[in-house]
Amino acid sequence: METHPSIRNVNEEHRQKLSRLDKFALWITCHVGTTGFFLLIAFWTALWLLWNTFASHELRFDPFPAFALWLFISNVIQISILPLIMIGQNLESRHAELRAQADYEVNIKAEQEVKVIMEHLERHDKMLREILQKTEKQS
Repeated sequence: METHPSIRNVNEEHRQKLSRLDKFALWITCHVGTTGFFLLIAFWTALWLLWNTFASHELRFDPFPAFALWLFISNVIQISILPLIMIGQNLESRHAELRAQADYEVNIKAEQEVKVIMEHLERHDKMLREILQKTEKQS
């Protein structure tokens, strides 16, 4: 019986090629796009704005209405996170392309194996018909 080459694990191949920065970018991409992160940012923003609007004047550190420090910090976060999200999306796209290629390779192998099986079955059908015809002639 002939051996069939094993199917490669593109998920593992992709994972092994990732650098630490790539893994960090993927982590950011997976976690920033969550409801939890949205709620964290919404809570932080609400707390910041409420504190700096309604706290006593001595306790306010980013005065209403400008909130310059809040805008600065928010922009730094956005400037830091957006490129990492784009890197993560590019990595996910490459991974999806690898998976699609692997699926294609599996489909080609399956098609070839089905073709071999069908040819084998057709040969068996032909041999059975011949046997049937010979037994009918003998009867």
